[in-house]
This record gives sequence, C-alpha cells and structure tokens, in this order.
Amino acid sequence: MTHEFKHIIQEAIKARVNGLKSVLASVVDLEGSSYRRPGVRMLILENGVMVGAVSGGCVEKEVVLQAQSVFKTGTSKMMTYDGRYRLGCEGVLYILLEEVTFEKPFEIAFFRCLNDRIAFEVISNYEKSEGVFKGIGSHVILGETSFTISNVNSELTNGLTFQQTMPPCFKLMIIGAEHDAVQLCKYADLTGWEVTIIAGVSEAKTVNYFKGANNLLATTPEDLDISSIDTQTAVVLMTHNFAYDLRFLVALAQTKPNYIGLLGPTKRREDLLSQLIEYCPNVSDEFLESIHGPAGLDIGSETPQEIAISIVSEILAVTRNRNAKPLNQKTGRIHQKQ
Repeated sequence: MTHEFKHIIQEAIKARVNGLKSVLASVVDLEGSSYRRPGVRMLILENGVMVGAVSGGCVEKEVVLQAQSVFKTGTSKMMTYDGRYRLGCEGVLYILLEEVTFEKPFEIAFFRCLNDRIAFEVISNYEKSEGVFKGIGSHVILGETSFTISNVNSELTNGLTFQQTMPPCFKLMIIGAEHDAVQLCKYADLTGWEVTIIAGVSEAKTVNYFKGANNLLATTPEDLDISSIDTQTAVVLMTHNFAYDLRFLVALAQTKPNYIGLLGPTKRREDLLSQLIEYCPNVSDEFLESIHGPAGLDIGSETPQEIAISIVSEILAVTRNRNAKPLNQKTGRIHQKQ
C-alpha cells in the first residue's frame, strides 16, 4: 500500500499548490468482510475529485458526502458504512475523515524516506463510532520524528489506535529492452510498482519507450548499481541472451531481492544455475531459492501481454507468500486476519 499512500501525498501537495483543500479518508477498522482491508485510504479534493478508493466503488459516494462537513469545519470525524445489506460483503467499515494540513518539513522528510527506501509507520487514533471526537487523527512516524496529517491538538484518552508499517515501495527491475519488457513494464506500473529498465549500452531506446517506467539505465552487467536492491525488489532477466543473463546473475549474486525471474525452459535455468555456481561457488542458498524459472504462473499464457500477467502474478504470490490457486478452492478467509 506504500505506493497508494505516496500517490495520495503527492496529490494532496498538488491540491494545496492549486489552492484546494483535501480530506484524507482512512479505513481504520472493520467488522466482517470487505473488498479492502483496514489501512486503505483515499483522498477527496474540495472540487469533488477523488484519488484512490476504499472499496470496489460503492462506498466512495458516501465518503465524499461525509467529507463535506470536514471541508467546512476542518474538524476530523468518524463515519461508518454498513455494507451487509448493500454490498454483499457482510462488513461494517469504520472510516476516519480528516483535513490534510501537513507542512513542508513533512514533505521533505517523507520523500527522503522513500528515496532512501526506509520503512515508516502511519498511526491513526480513532473511535469505533460515528461522530466528532477530540484527538482523532493520523500521524506519520519518519525515523525519530512524528508528523501530523491533520490538526490533531489533543490526546484521545479512551479511543483506539490503528498502526501500520509501510515498507519501501515495491520495485521491479527489468533487465532487457525488447518488446516483452515493454509489456511487463506496463502491467507492473498498473500494479503500482516502481519500474527500472536495464538496457544494454548499445540500445537506442529511451525511457519514453517503456510506458510506466521510472527510469532507464544503459549499463553492462559488471557496472550495474546493485546498492538499492532489497527485499522489496523483484528482478526479471529478459535479455534473450544466455551469456548476458549469466553475467547479470553473477552481478546480482551478493544481493537479496524478493524474486528473480528467468525466461526460457527449465533446461536453460539449470544451465544458468550450474554456471553461476561455478563462477560464484559461495553463492547463498537464499539467493538461489529466490530464482524462478521459467518465470510466471501456469495460466496458459501465449502472448507477451499474457506472459507479463503471469509473471506479475507469480511475483505477487511469492511476495505475499501464497500458493497460487483459484479462490473457489480456498477454504476460510480470502485475506489473512490482521
């Protein structure tokens, strides 16, 4: 959810620059089931524009309506939405509404935190009831400093607290610049991931060729900057060149990415791993276990677009520690209980 929160903060800043107030809506509690879980947020601008969503689309109109009083008074409040007889989700949402009033020091610290890929916390004080209550509102903890989202000027003595740790934005590094890389980049961007394209030094393409990419680096495997690769990073090798893939694997051998995907058949993967171990005899089991090849889930993909969907799906499954299968074969809750 970090990328959603980042987008909300960016849009709130733009709104303020344009002279518009904004209200942050945060789902802080839930009874039963719902389309999204506590921790999801949306932003409502004074001109009626919505950024993000807290459900599949049915709750948002009521949130916008309830936000009007916050625009008028600047006072935070709680609202509830009972979807048991309207959505079929059998859940009651508790939503905190607060006017966004953070200032420049927060903006500087927040984007520095994102750039440095450091986790942070969002803490919301709330009441499990509708109405206006002293002390309700949200704080963002960046390092040792707490910043308020809204004008919280008193302590909430008998209320509840929703605390959420936000990891660095999930990042996908695509090594390769052919047509299939373009499609994977597109779907990764739709998922909300930050995408970096690694191209060969002789490639004539620019970042504009890859819709949704944050940047493009033209480099050799030996000069690849691996300093920002962490457990919130996935890598997909798609150079379509065995020697290049091997050299990049060697370059990555000392990193700890969440996932590494290889294109091609099983034998190609085995040959790559065999030669990797020859070049890097001390490579860790953890690194080897992060390698998935052929990359993607078996969903019958044939086109570059379908293959991209299967790869994105496998990365999600690995990241969320799920054994991918149809939901109608799953017993119990869809989401893990928080």
